[in-house]
Amino acid sequence: MRIGMITGEFPPLEGGVGDFTRELGIALHADGHEIHILTSQMNDRQSSPVEEDNLSIYRDIYDWDRSAHAKITRWIDTLSLDVVNIQYQAAAYQMRGGINFYPWAQKRHLSAPIVVTYHDLLPPYLFPKAGPLRQWSVRQLAQHADGVIITNSDDYTAFTAAMKDKLPPTRLIPIGSNIAPQPPADYDRTAWRAAHGIHPDDMLIGFFGFLNRSKGVETLIDALGQLIAAGLPAHLLFVGGRTGSSDSTNARYADEIDALVENVGLGGRVHRTGYTTPAEVSAALLAVDVCALPYRNGANLRHGTLHAALAHGRAIVTTTPKVETPQLKNGVNIILVPPENPDFLANVIHALWENPQARAEIEQQAARLAYEFSWERIAARTAEFFRTLRDQAGRK
Repeated sequence: MRIGMITGEFPPLEGGVGDFTRELGIALHADGHEIHILTSQMNDRQSSPVEEDNLSIYRDIYDWDRSAHAKITRWIDTLSLDVVNIQYQAAAYQMRGGINFYPWAQKRHLSAPIVVTYHDLLPPYLFPKAGPLRQWSVRQLAQHADGVIITNSDDYTAFTAAMKDKLPPTRLIPIGSNIAPQPPADYDRTAWRAAHGIHPDDMLIGFFGFLNRSKGVETLIDALGQLIAAGLPAHLLFVGGRTGSSDSTNARYADEIDALVENVGLGGRVHRTGYTTPAEVSAALLAVDVCALPYRNGANLRHGTLHAALAHGRAIVTTTPKVETPQLKNGVNIILVPPENPDFLANVIHALWENPQARAEIEQQAARLAYEFSWERIAARTAEFFRTLRDQAGRK
């Protein structure tokens, strides 16, 4: 199939949606499909197309408002695409609502079925005092699409209930890890830790992901302080960039976290890789002893950072999901704790540190679970859905 993928962000811009699109595109190409990706301009200049990883990248959209509609349709027609997949996350489209109304506005002009992949259900800004129209615009996108992919059980349950009989054919297809467990060729875990000021007997807690208020980072800082006060050689490593290219509104929160670290006197125990290469992110994840992801709203399989920790076989401590997630088995392949409870978090990390055997068993089971979310399997399920919708459109 000739598959078009639309995303507001794409590497080298930082962001999980862009990373997902790249990984899915590579896996679909490996399965024999031709992949074209339409994304945002860089440096106010068009760049069409460029070939990267066997993907054709069109960096042609300056503003993701309604002025982009005709350009998107011309792109689809020029390439004679069999199916078009919109990767939806409001922040990736500058918080504008133009992409939300694209299927409705261009329906009579479209030559290929439109499939929307929802990475979350957060609404765009639209305009001052838009109120309920903001969330309505998220549903509007699905109502006029030919198919919908939802990446996690929480959103699937909520969205299908909200849409009722207006939802087109829908699939629950998870995301995978955007970071493969592939550190640099000369990687040595002990040497890497030493180069970053971590001694062999130190406890290194890892946090991977952009900083925003939903991640529970204050809880983690509090727990770190308790572990240090208990006499443990605990350190915290922030892996990756701070806020991402699409989430600039979170810069203030990241500054607050930096100030909190200094105010409680933990500056010497907190380390940062900064935005770096996938190989260096992999090296950092392999270097940590425990990965702590204390999401305020509970663990969710839409988090690529959680998938990355699983893929690297880490002992993960995260918060109990709001919706039952049978893949995450407490005490088997993960440890679940209540949100915003630094005492509980500190006690669990302490217990894992003192029981290397239990930690190793959880690591093994985490790596085994990660196989369920391999890109090969995700691409196969996605292509099957695309093929079904293409064939149905051909019979109309």
